[in-house]
Amino acid sequence: MPTPTAGTAVSKDGTRIAYDVTGNGATVVLVHGALGYKDVAWARKLANDLAGHFRVVSYDRRGCGGSSDTPPFSVDREIDDLDAVIRAVGDSPIVVGISSGAALALEAAARGVPIGRLVAFEAPYMVGEHRKAEHARYESEVRNLVARGDRDGALKLFMRTVGLPAVAVAVMRWMPFWKQLRPVAHTLPYDAAFMNGFELPSARLARVRVPTLVVGGGKSPAALKAAVRAVGGAVPGAQVVEIPDQSHNIQGSALAPVVQRFAQAS
Repeated sequence: MPTPTAGTAVSKDGTRIAYDVTGNGATVVLVHGALGYKDVAWARKLANDLAGHFRVVSYDRRGCGGSSDTPPFSVDREIDDLDAVIRAVGDSPIVVGISSGAALALEAAARGVPIGRLVAFEAPYMVGEHRKAEHARYESEVRNLVARGDRDGALKLFMRTVGLPAVAVAVMRWMPFWKQLRPVAHTLPYDAAFMNGFELPSARLARVRVPTLVVGGGKSPAALKAAVRAVGGAVPGAQVVEIPDQSHNIQGSALAPVVQRFAQAS
């Protein structure tokens, strides 16, 4: 892939949001989920795979990578960040939100941010039998860990809450990518605020008025499949697509043709 072109958008509160632009075609703005930023390996690969079909804008959410931060955090401010990126790159883009980034994108669409089309991949709301007591406690617990400076503890809590076994989390602590996650662990409460106890915000999703594609993976857990169905039912006129042989770690090569077909639909 060609070297990305770097840019910066300035949010309403003065926070500087770093982004890269790669590829040509219709503009896609990628909204990464928890712990994601444009230079982490999986995010870079996702952007590069999509850039074979689109002009891809991958940005660092506030507090991550090359973006600054302005306390105190609020959901409104992060929606302003996405709005600033969209206005900087223009073209009434397709916004592709991944995991909790999909929750951010859905909230932004519900509030009238100028999104042309929206692709929401597995916003991890917990619905029905999949909702547990720990989901309601997660936001306060992760915020307390971050406030105490315990970034490793915050990462472990996040990994366990999203369903990883304790043994797997213990092993992950010694893997090289853990060092990439620790510097952005303080932003986990930001994603938690968007997830609102992992509860489906049905009333707000009903206010989304842009064409929306809700996407899930055929190999994803039952809880995420239930979330995809719930989001698809809550957003007016939403289409729902399941991509075979994909999990929550979606591959850009599998997602790109789905987004392309959605972009070309009337």
